[in-house]
This record gives sequence, structure tokens and C-alpha cells, in this order.
Amino acid sequence: MNTTAKYEILYIIRPDIGDDQKETLVERFNNVLTDNGAELTKSEYWDKNRKFAYEIEDYTEGDYYLIELSSNDSNAVDEFERLANMNDGILRHMIVRLEHLED
Repeated sequence: MNTTAKYEILYIIRPDIGDDQKETLVERFNNVLTDNGAELTKSEYWDKNRKFAYEIEDYTEGDYYLIELSSNDSNAVDEFERLANMNDGILRHMIVRLEHLED
């Protein structure tokens, strides 16, 4: 029986930080996942400067970033969530465990 779980993480980056800072933030969070045992299958900008339906921390738009990954345990995802909650560059994030989906 395969115990590998697949996850999708979508997070919103503040629009007022520079491109270099955004790239550093993305690289840091990708490394958090891989350093904790996850294998990234997708890591890409989903949408840049997308308008929100409502304000988030006084922002009306942000950059959406999408990650798909697989992991044998939840350590990588748990660490991502812990650090994302403390990072000012990330306005919101959502983690979804993908179950019963075929490749």
C-alpha cells in the first residue's frame, strides 16, 4: 500500500514587494517543503496581480502561487503552514490534500 499523499498549496503574495523579494520568498518556501521530505511536482505562478473579491489586510490584489507536491508524511506541509502564518509576505494560503484522484 502506498502511503504517499498528494497536496496542493495555493498562496497569495503581497503585491507591494519587489520581484527579487517574491522570488526569494517562493524559493524559501519551496525549500521548506523539499527540506522536510516533500517532492514538488509543480511550482508556478498561477496569476499575477489578481484582484480580490474583498480586501485582505488592506490589499485589493496579490500574486497567486501554486505548488503541487507529494509526501510520505505531513511534516513538510505542517512546517509550510507554520512559517506561512508568520510571514508578512504571504497574505493567505490554502492547503488541500488531494485524495482519490488519478494521475
